[in-house]
Amino acid sequence: QVQLVESGGGSVQAGGSLRLACAASDHPESANVMGWFRQAPGKGREGVAVIYLDGGRTYYGTSVKGRFSISRGNTKNTVYLQMNDLKPEDTAMYYCAAVWGPVGWYAISKLDENEFQYWGQGTQVTVSS
Repeated sequence: QVQLVESGGGSVQAGGSLRLACAASDHPESANVMGWFRQAPGKGREGVAVIYLDGGRTYYGTSVKGRFSISRGNTKNTVYLQMNDLKPEDTAMYYCAAVWGPVGWYAISKLDENEFQYWGQGTQVTVSS
C-alpha cells in the first residue's frame, strides 16, 4: 500500500518562507504526477502545484504563481514545495498527492484533484500577520 508522508509544515509570519517535502513509499516505479493541494477551514480543497516526474513540467494555482515552486527530489517519488512570501491566506492543511497511472493532460493542467490516486495525511501551515 502506497503511503505519502508530508513534512515541513509549521508557523511563520507573513513574508516568510517554508519548504514542504513529500515522499511516497512502497512503490517500485516512479509516479507519473505528484502535487500539492491545500484546504483551509470552511473551504474546499484547492490545487497548489503539480509536477510531472518524467520531464518536470509544472502547473500552479493562480494564487501561488510567482511565490511557490514545486520540484522533484533526487530520491524516487519525492517532491518539494518551496513557499516564499507567505500570506495569511496561505494558512491551510497542505496535502501531497500522487498518481501512477495515465492522466488527462488538461485535467492535470487545471490541478484537478480527481486525477490523483493517493493522498497524504497533510501538514499544517499557519501564516500570521
